[in-house]
Amino acid sequence: MRHWSGALPAMKLKGRIALITGASRGLGAAAAVAFAREGAHCVLVARTVGGLEAIDDRIKAIGGTATLVPLDVTDGPGIDRLGAAIHERFGKLDVLLGNAALLGVLSPVGHIEPKTFDEVMAVNVTANWRLIRSFDPLLRASDAGRAIFVTSGASRRVIPYWGAYATSKAALDMLVGIYAAEVAHTAVRVNLYNPGPMRTAMRKQAFPGEDQDTLATPEAHAENLIQLALPSCTMNGEWVAGDAALARAQPSS
Repeated sequence: MRHWSGALPAMKLKGRIALITGASRGLGAAAAVAFAREGAHCVLVARTVGGLEAIDDRIKAIGGTATLVPLDVTDGPGIDRLGAAIHERFGKLDVLLGNAALLGVLSPVGHIEPKTFDEVMAVNVTANWRLIRSFDPLLRASDAGRAIFVTSGASRRVIPYWGAYATSKAALDMLVGIYAAEVAHTAVRVNLYNPGPMRTAMRKQAFPGEDQDTLATPEAHAENLIQLALPSCTMNGEWVAGDAALARAQPSS
């Protein structure tokens, strides 16, 4: 488990190609703007065209560039087509941020509808496997491919009623850990990032009575994600605790 703090020099991702899923809001949107500010060309994947266009406007406003891809991450053949398109246009992928996720329902395990369980697993696990399957060759074609997958503290704690989401994130942790071990001999580095409690729509769905103003914003995690995306990042197979990093970065009272 890693953490850090500190400001970054500008344009650290200049000329890099970064693909981000769940890019229309929350952590994905914050990462998209941050990566673009650092000079990356961002390939933004989300289901909603309007949401993607809104992030594209923010990226253009800071002088960045993006390619918008309206796509449901559970569309496996669509992910494969995107991989082929990126290969044809760029010949490589430098950064992959697997961020799209679904909470599902908080319910006793025996009461979860099969359709709901399948949807959570499809978005949180299977879609990320399809991303790895399609983009591993492109990450290897980069001089320093970096893959980051967003996990949750729920993957490592037994919490009643969180059966679908926590199970999916635990499966993601194992999937990504195995992938990291498989590419350890290459220039690709693969890590998990747990942002912790964060001011997002998913968090509000899980904790509707919580005061979101007390939580970190997605933008607060931007520098941590940039660190993991840098060619100089040597970590591999790590479970990075973003909330711990943010806590350490706060001035003492």
